[in-house]
Amino acid sequence: MGHEFDPSRIEKLAERLGVISNRTENTKKQRQRRGVDGIDRIAPEGELGSYPDPDQWHDWVEYESEGLPKEYSVVPTACFNCEAGCGLLTYIDKETGDIRKIEGNPEHPGSRGRNCAKGPATINQIKDPQRIRYPLKRDGPRGSGEWTRVSWDDALEDIASEMRETITDGRENEITYHVGRPGHEGYMDRVINAWGLDGHNSHTNICSAGARAGYAFWQKYDRPSADFANAEFILLLSAHLESGHYFNPHAQRIIEGVMEGGQLAVLDPRLSNTAAMSDYWLPTQPGSEAAVLLAMANVILREGLYDEEFLSNWVNWQQFLDEKHPDRERTFETYLDVLRDTYAGFTPEYAEAESGVDAATIEKVGRKIGTAGSRFASHIWRSAASGNEGGWQVSRALHFLSVLTGSVGTKGGTSPNAWHKFEPELPKEPPRQQLWDELQLPPEWPFAHYEMSQLLPYFLKEGRGKLSVYFTRVFNPVYTYPDGFSWIEALSDEDKVGMHVALTPTWNETAYFADYVLPMGHSPERHDIQSQETHAATWVTYRQPVQREFAEREGEDIERTYEANPGEVWEEDEFWMDLSWRVDEDGELGIREHFESPYRDGETAAANGGAATQRDDSVADRGAPSSDGAADEPPQMTVDEYYRYVFEHEENLVEAAEEAGMEPLEYMKHHGAFEASENDYELHEEPLDPALLEEDGVFVDEYGTIHRLLDEDDDVSIPEGTAQSAEIDEGADHPEGYDTVPHGSLADLETQVLGVLVDGEPKRGFPSPTGKQQFYSKTLAEWGWDDEEYTIPHYLKSHVHPENIDYENGEMVLVPTFRLPTAIHSRSSNSKWLEEISHNNPVWLHRTDAERLGVETGDLVRVETEIGYYVNEVWVTESIKPGIAAMSHHMGQWKVDRDGDGEADGDFDEGGDPYGKVTVDLKDEDSQWGMRQQSGIEPFESDDPDSARVWWTDGGVPQNLTHAPHPDPISGMHCWHQKVRVRSAKADDYYGDVYVDTDRAMEIYREWVEKTQPAAGPDGKRRPKWLKRPIAPPSDPDEDDAWYLDGPIGREQRWDPDEFGPQGED
Repeated sequence: MGHEFDPSRIEKLAERLGVISNRTENTKKQRQRRGVDGIDRIAPEGELGSYPDPDQWHDWVEYESEGLPKEYSVVPTACFNCEAGCGLLTYIDKETGDIRKIEGNPEHPGSRGRNCAKGPATINQIKDPQRIRYPLKRDGPRGSGEWTRVSWDDALEDIASEMRETITDGRENEITYHVGRPGHEGYMDRVINAWGLDGHNSHTNICSAGARAGYAFWQKYDRPSADFANAEFILLLSAHLESGHYFNPHAQRIIEGVMEGGQLAVLDPRLSNTAAMSDYWLPTQPGSEAAVLLAMANVILREGLYDEEFLSNWVNWQQFLDEKHPDRERTFETYLDVLRDTYAGFTPEYAEAESGVDAATIEKVGRKIGTAGSRFASHIWRSAASGNEGGWQVSRALHFLSVLTGSVGTKGGTSPNAWHKFEPELPKEPPRQQLWDELQLPPEWPFAHYEMSQLLPYFLKEGRGKLSVYFTRVFNPVYTYPDGFSWIEALSDEDKVGMHVALTPTWNETAYFADYVLPMGHSPERHDIQSQETHAATWVTYRQPVQREFAEREGEDIERTYEANPGEVWEEDEFWMDLSWRVDEDGELGIREHFESPYRDGETAAANGGAATQRDDSVADRGAPSSDGAADEPPQMTVDEYYRYVFEHEENLVEAAEEAGMEPLEYMKHHGAFEASENDYELHEEPLDPALLEEDGVFVDEYGTIHRLLDEDDDVSIPEGTAQSAEIDEGADHPEGYDTVPHGSLADLETQVLGVLVDGEPKRGFPSPTGKQQFYSKTLAEWGWDDEEYTIPHYLKSHVHPENIDYENGEMVLVPTFRLPTAIHSRSSNSKWLEEISHNNPVWLHRTDAERLGVETGDLVRVETEIGYYVNEVWVTESIKPGIAAMSHHMGQWKVDRDGDGEADGDFDEGGDPYGKVTVDLKDEDSQWGMRQQSGIEPFESDDPDSARVWWTDGGVPQNLTHAPHPDPISGMHCWHQKVRVRSAKADDYYGDVYVDTDRAMEIYREWVEKTQPAAGPDGKRRPKWLKRPIAPPSDPDEDDAWYLDGPIGREQRWDPDEFGPQGED
């Protein structure tokens, strides 16, 4: 938080004499131009400031230290080098049209003008001398490096033809769009629904599925939104001061909270920079975190530091007592007694034995959390929840602390992320698709959050299905995923993957095995909107192609974004519009209608000569190139029309634009971001209209949950002996005119939960089966996970628990999940600045482990996993817990040397990124894969003089290739932590060597499948309907319902595991 200006006597005298400006009179104006942090970003007129005033952005003059003043057009956009969506300003030279520099956007509510290193480094990616600039088609075997340049028209027509045939053959789900982090809000869901298929795949199950599932079992919302700036105590299972989701905006607010007197505790076996700045560092044994958190819960319960009102009103304690303790009196006092008894065994001493963290510290932190009460903020995204089998119980236990303290949704507490996410209204919204793709969500994982994408190669090998058209975007599984060599095997097999289309700005390890490589723009070269839960407000940022916007400001008419971008670099939004238009060439598939202009009909477009009279109303009429241009043919939607529609349907944005004398689209193009609401707290307490209770088909059950029957033909039967006016909560005063029924009488009916009755008042509540926080999960119990360690917050011992590690024989736990602040997977590659800062990823070993192995910093070690090994250098440090090895997962990208000359081969500079990719030789012999580095990073000649100044030689080691698949049996999360054996390198080992046995990987995959409890559930469905899933099909009793195992799957035949051998062959 900023401090108010308090002028000294000398300053006051100087103000009166006019020597300095009157700061006191300017105070009000300064406050108006400050962010919520209270820091001046745009100075009052005549004073120095950090940023130019937005009113001057198109005509900004900077005075160079060497040379004449430069005139710039400053265009806002948003960063895409992580998922935070921070604001950027691009400075475009008005004389040349070149982007000269990139810095933060002070108008952005999340980042507030500040960026980490990855934001300004975007300019390196734009000017990368080896980026892909033109569409390419494979001209040899997959992976051969043989490519030919093609036109966008030819590529679109070929891909559309294959898709059209697949859809008309009834094989819709052989089309898959596979994305890493999308960076948009709803765009592709809309496209895929328009195609009528269940074709969305993501990387969530190698990222955050464990934490998501733990939160979702409480409240359906699957991510936290912590109000760090207003917290009295912050607990992180992360490194949010230096990396992670959402590093820059969150770090700012954590610092503000601490500067205002808040305290910080961090659970991490590694002394991260975040842990180093904390008040309490708890270096936990990997997998023990839930035990520590439940010990803190025990302290809160034992010392009475809990929030009775929140627990009584907003936890499903009645259901818990009915289901698990039916012989005890159903009172809140009974529930508290059961809680104390249940967690009495989780003492700080027990947690110390499991975690290695001092019991006194655990008790002290637990007490601090309880004392902070409603101002306790916490966060987890990956870390322990992603590393361990049962990691979903870590986030569930963490949220339990928020529930106990009543800090759910409060100021200074932790809210559901959806409360702080912008949800756009989209044009020409298609109906929900009606299929279920078992390659995405197979029956073994009914609770997966979400698609089991890390297992796709094994599913394909087993014969569960095949892919006709496979799109990859912001997605590089060969490098990023565990066991990347199995991905190479699958992608190289044209019987398993028919047409692979890689949409990417730069070459990556997965694009090498594509049929088409299509150049897509970096963040300042495309359209998107993005919204993230960075604080207790809702904002949206507009990512736009800045050189297109600059050209249009200068009066040019740009029809497609690639006309303004380098080469023929396009953007996804227009690509999907044009592709969808061609797939449905005659409109018979019902796809085209969702890509028609929402503002123009064919008659209007023809009358205007195919163009609108105002720029914001549209640009030229965009029919498919094959169109005959008939006057009555509805024109294709433009990208401006799409975002115009979105922004015109946000009421607060419309008002702000009117005040500024702008249209909403113009406002967003000018400012780049908008805060739609602020101080969004305690939304579950929002009152509902009491008249709702009197509507037909609305019932209140005995727990106070308000239901509406979804089928008008259903009725609720009241068991004999049950009073219609049965009390909901003991002693509660309820209004007249509604029906009260036992909760069990609704069990077999489809109902919508509308809210919760609290003290006789209907309130919004949470979107869970009871409208409350689900301390007890009846869902897990009904689907086969009915032991206490699953149904309530509990401690599940990890697959890397010390009981499973033979330390005496050299086994250790590998923690491979930590990020670097300058990198994110392979998305931040091709940036010379970032790769100069970070270009290796040594194995962290504690001094005692290094002494045991007889190694020092810089020595080589061989790290052996279940399926292979890699060779890397050691960094000996006190900053890691003994018995643990750690290694960042960001480094080690590679390109292939095919002719043995030590240089990457292939047409069109296929290797890419000479600043960060090493050149390797690949060997494949009967599922035995080997990789050896042939050359490191070297200076090279290009148009950029810095390429000749490269001084580093290291590019890191790709450890993920050697990781076996570990799909958690409940959340589906890939459990990243590995049991490894670390040895001194052998005489014939070289730095960067990798060996993997993919047959062994298949065996381990099957071992983990055996841990699951497949669908169907008690209602015969594939998945509990109340849990989220991407692009969920509707459930319609009058149609073939995809939620049931015998419902439509969009494939020629169903997979029967009894009919196939180990590799999916008859």
